[in-house]
Amino acid sequence: MTEQDARRWIEARFGVERTNRLAQFADRIVAETANQNLIAASTIEHIWERHLLDSAQLVPLAEPAGAGDWIDIGSGAGFPGIVAAILTDRRIVLVEPRARRAALLGEVAADLKLSNVVVHQAKIEKLPADRPAAIITARAVARLAALFAIGHRHSDTDTIWVLPKGRSAAEELVEAKADWRGMFHVEHSITDPTSSIVVAKGVRQA
Repeated sequence: MTEQDARRWIEARFGVERTNRLAQFADRIVAETANQNLIAASTIEHIWERHLLDSAQLVPLAEPAGAGDWIDIGSGAGFPGIVAAILTDRRIVLVEPRARRAALLGEVAADLKLSNVVVHQAKIEKLPADRPAAIITARAVARLAALFAIGHRHSDTDTIWVLPKGRSAAEELVEAKADWRGMFHVEHSITDPTSSIVVAKGVRQA
């Protein structure tokens, strides 16, 4: 898939205005990568496919969720959290423990006028579980079992977990099922035929 193909995929589903805001976000991330290691240098020329589309493809998988927050664990440079905030009107809670990353997320949200974004500089384990999230995501943070362990306080039986897991999805799912129950299925990534996304609901301890 070319960069143009990736942008067209997003534009066809989310419209020109939101896609243009993604382009502004991409420019900011590329510029800031010179100051802190936000994305791998080898992926800069493929940012639409490797990061923007890779994040945007999670939004349709989360659509069946009911009302409530979208919590993004370990938001890093804003993939998928900022992307979700641009492409949806849902309240997005970005949880990022590193001070510089959290500060950048706040600046980006302000610059792009994303009033639906809340940034917490904290580990998810330290974030008060005030109410269950409708959606929980985490990209390149931890293995499935570990994600369920640190995030389940913020979920209930209706929460939809959308977790990109690369090539290890099947292996991690088997591992997680030793301690966790729920409805699980695996979606193929549209950006990499060898990568998968685990979608889960009703996650609870065995």
